[in-house]
Amino acid sequence: MLSFVGPVLAAVVVLSVVGSIAVVRWLQEPPRGWYEVASARLVYGVPWGTLIVLSIVLAVYLFVQDGVTDPSNPVSLPFRSWSYFSPLGMALGSFAHASFGHLLGNVAGALVVAPIAEYAWGHYPQTRSGDDSSTRSGLGGALETAWVTPWVRAAVIFPLAVVVIGLVTSLFSLGPVIGFSGLVYAFAGFAIVRYPITTLLATTLLQSAVLTTYRALQTPVLVYVAEASPPSPPSWATIAIQGHALGFFLGLVCGLLVLERRSVRPDPLHVWLAILLFAISKGLWQIYWFGEGNTFLRFQGPGLAIVAILALVITLAIVASSRPLLPPGLDGRLRRTLERLPGNEAGRTTDPPSPLERPLELAQSADLGSARSAVRLDRVTSLAAGGRTDDRPPLSPSTRRGAAFFVVLFVVAILAGMAVPTNLFVLAEPTHDPETAIEIEGYAVEYAESTDNQLVSGIGIEAIESDEGLEASGVIVSSADRNLWLEEVSSDQLAFSGNESITVGGPGWRETVYAERTGWDVVGNETVYNVHLSGPDDERLAFESGGAVADPQVAGQRLAVVPQDGDFYVGAGDSVEEGLEGAPVPAANESVDVGNVTVERDADGETLYAVADGTRVAIANEETYRG
Repeated sequence: MLSFVGPVLAAVVVLSVVGSIAVVRWLQEPPRGWYEVASARLVYGVPWGTLIVLSIVLAVYLFVQDGVTDPSNPVSLPFRSWSYFSPLGMALGSFAHASFGHLLGNVAGALVVAPIAEYAWGHYPQTRSGDDSSTRSGLGGALETAWVTPWVRAAVIFPLAVVVIGLVTSLFSLGPVIGFSGLVYAFAGFAIVRYPITTLLATTLLQSAVLTTYRALQTPVLVYVAEASPPSPPSWATIAIQGHALGFFLGLVCGLLVLERRSVRPDPLHVWLAILLFAISKGLWQIYWFGEGNTFLRFQGPGLAIVAILALVITLAIVASSRPLLPPGLDGRLRRTLERLPGNEAGRTTDPPSPLERPLELAQSADLGSARSAVRLDRVTSLAAGGRTDDRPPLSPSTRRGAAFFVVLFVVAILAGMAVPTNLFVLAEPTHDPETAIEIEGYAVEYAESTDNQLVSGIGIEAIESDEGLEASGVIVSSADRNLWLEEVSSDQLAFSGNESITVGGPGWRETVYAERTGWDVVGNETVYNVHLSGPDDERLAFESGGAVADPQVAGQRLAVVPQDGDFYVGAGDSVEEGLEGAPVPAANESVDVGNVTVERDADGETLYAVADGTRVAIANEETYRG
């Protein structure tokens, strides 16, 4: 009976959602149905380009990353954009994913915003007056014909543009990025300049509703058990903010160019509000870096200020006028000065002056006196020039809209440029110990503590950097052939779970390495432990901690527990550094003699006791895990 509860509840969710949509649709009675609206710009009202792109993403996950074998654990290491010397990662980093949850979030985000971007792009372009590609021949005519052919725009041009932007985000993302999220942000940037409020609602409320509905269908009743968890970085420190911002600005630039070509100007308030709220809700203000040890620095105030300023600049780049940026008089003198510079003869005016040129020049050189006078003069100049101030293109950096647009381009250059030094990363020859590391097809899997982090370094800020540099502890995967290095499992995570699996591989193959930790919590002192790694055909003792002496004294002596050759020994001594004579830790319900003390292990095998002269004291407890 209980087996039917889940499907019944899922059916209730589906019926309630679909029924609500049907009732609201019946109450609204819009003048045009959704299909009619969608068909005006999309072939058969379907976002074919979006579906093709998402099919590529799913194919990469299932077949290239071998997600078809284990959907929850794809091969991800070689598909991160490690560096320019790791071509596989650079080519596929934007289309691969680290887990099924990662894939699900990005696919949901793309499903709600990519169709809006594709609708804004349109499968049915309006050609300019006088354009007739049929009168042209050769390659140019063929390209123009393809450009205006709806099915080509839907099935070829849009997906190809997405692939190109995906490659750009891989090449200029900071660090070993993986995931489609940069392209999701590019879709949002492209769509938000044309349909700001619709895009804002889709990427925030609608995306959240889609994911919530999916989870409700998957697990109608969720049982959550609260339990301790290992130390972990904050969620915002695991997000590629720079990659998201880069994708968003690339989409913005493409959207701005399309709007300029089509002479479309959306409402300034809607644009500014949508961009500001989108950036805040999506965490684009979260500028962070790594501090010393397990600390992370988030620059909240500066980040929010930057977002607010950029929202204004982007709005100006979309809706500001194409009038000169400088006052008319100063602008005219500057242009004449530039024309007189050596080497700029081509830009000088050779036509005879018009009858209006001298009066306008005198008017421009006069004292304007007020902002109103400047506006009037601008208007007179525009009328005298036939409705425009000069022959400059609207996005010229000397115009108001053009200046803001070039600021946006400058931001794109900064976002992309900061990644270049990091992406030039070259992994030095591996320094792993072949006696303790597992080697598989060019990968080296090892366990190390307090080793230099080869991917992250300080950025010249004294409060952030330390003399020793940033360190890593845990299971580390490296490959000189693939130019990758990663702390795949932290030491804290392994201490919490006791065992972890690490997947390595490449297109068409995968192997799993298992890490296992065993140890003893010594009373009054630190934990002593061993870490073993086992691969398909190999097993290694990867790490041994130092020994520790228990606090209690029995029969005048203290006992120590020391890892040795993969096992644990117990012996007498006040300092493990001086060495000790001892015996292996006994099995459950057994004992060994150490000097004049007997060490017993209880029947459960969980506690070691020191026994002498009728005294029985616990000296160590077997380390427990929650994995």
